[in-house]
Amino acid sequence: MQTSTTSSKELNGQVAIVTGSSSGIGRATALALASAGADLVVHAAHQREGVDATAKQVRDWGQEAIVVMADFYDPAQVHALAEQSWNWRGGVDILVNNAGAEILMGSAAKAAYAEKLHRLWQIDVLGSIRLARSIGQRMQARGRGVIVNIGWDQVDSGMAGDTGELFATTKGAVTAFTRSLAKSLAPQVRVNCVAPGWIKTAWGESASQAWQERAKNESLLARWGTPEDVAQAIRFIASPQASFVTGQVISVNGGRV
Repeated sequence: MQTSTTSSKELNGQVAIVTGSSSGIGRATALALASAGADLVVHAAHQREGVDATAKQVRDWGQEAIVVMADFYDPAQVHALAEQSWNWRGGVDILVNNAGAEILMGSAAKAAYAEKLHRLWQIDVLGSIRLARSIGQRMQARGRGVIVNIGWDQVDSGMAGDTGELFATTKGAVTAFTRSLAKSLAPQVRVNCVAPGWIKTAWGESASQAWQERAKNESLLARWGTPEDVAQAIRFIASPQASFVTGQVISVNGGRV
């Protein structure tokens, strides 16, 4: 089990939602926010065992956690997630919109281009927009809050191939939405986008040698990033130390060659 790496509690007393927190970047982010003192709403669409494990680790660190299952494909479930999360403690201070459709592994990897695009659009784009607007408007009415959406570092440069087209299109939409939402909710709510580069999640662990070398060669730091690298950036952006940061896209990619 991971252990807390800092004694700072800059998020003490705050409530955070981290969507897609059954593994990878989502789990690392939930634990990073918990180590900063936040209580967590942890979420997954289907991976109950994984999200329960995340909640247990949060509680082991002395923070409260609840599990909410919701499939972003269904607008009603997104609405229920917002309602349950807000009502749990009478408000939400931080929302990290990390949930995303899996198209690189399992049976989804063999799906047709149009089906992959549809899933990414429904979950990564529309699901994130629905939740961010629902929670964001409540935050604005309450007078405070932070939203972090997850983008992709190659949105601006593009990447050849079907996967590049799919992610650039959908994460590009999330990025553009972030910039506009930051203006809509200002000055009460800060809204930023974190754009990971090559991060070694489950797909990276099983990627071919060619992809392993590409990931290293495209980073100035010559290595894969880790979920914890992304999580620590999100922790900073969510914290009072970043109180003058909004409407920004922050790449976490080790610098691109």
